[in-house]
Amino acid sequence: MDFFSGLLVITFVHLLAAASPGPDFVLVSQQAINQGRRAGLLCSLGITLGLGIHIAYSIAGLATVIAHSTELLWAIKIIGGCYLLYLGYCGLKSKAAAMSELEKPQSSANLSPKKQIATGVLCNALNPKAPIYFVSVFTIIISPDLPMQALIAYGVWMMVLQMLWFSALTLFLVNPRVNKQFRKFGHWLDRVLGGAMMLLGIKVLLSR
Repeated sequence: MDFFSGLLVITFVHLLAAASPGPDFVLVSQQAINQGRRAGLLCSLGITLGLGIHIAYSIAGLATVIAHSTELLWAIKIIGGCYLLYLGYCGLKSKAAAMSELEKPQSSANLSPKKQIATGVLCNALNPKAPIYFVSVFTIIISPDLPMQALIAYGVWMMVLQMLWFSALTLFLVNPRVNKQFRKFGHWLDRVLGGAMMLLGIKVLLSR
């Protein structure tokens, strides 16, 4: 696919993943509700920087594969497609209790801006599922003739999307009553997103 088609696909897939409640979502929600808008935005920045770490090594590894082995590239596509199916399956199984961690008490002590950013970086960078996820996402659009500049552009765009999403989430969830309603129906959102992710996984597996 051409660059802009790939950009649209990357946008769709990554927004699906970002919108699905997970550790980053929980952390940003807790920070926004307990410490306010500023803390939520700083934490969002940290999560975005953590995302950059995963993107950097994913791009470097995939660029090497593209340059040296089309067979290995195909194998990565198969693995990536299967992982997207797995993520979709997990989303379809989501229950209301999956959002319960948002109800856990969180310290209201004010952290310095550096510590708030560092908290976000560590939350994202230490997520064990992230390496497989990012390689899986890139498998949707990579091909032997994809230039390195395009991969970098896709990675930067994913960071922009991440920051925009969690910033919007922070502004939305500053009101605890809004958060309560979101938590109440969040598992349905997770199921819808899971179904979309499974369709993408199937697309990857069927593509050549």
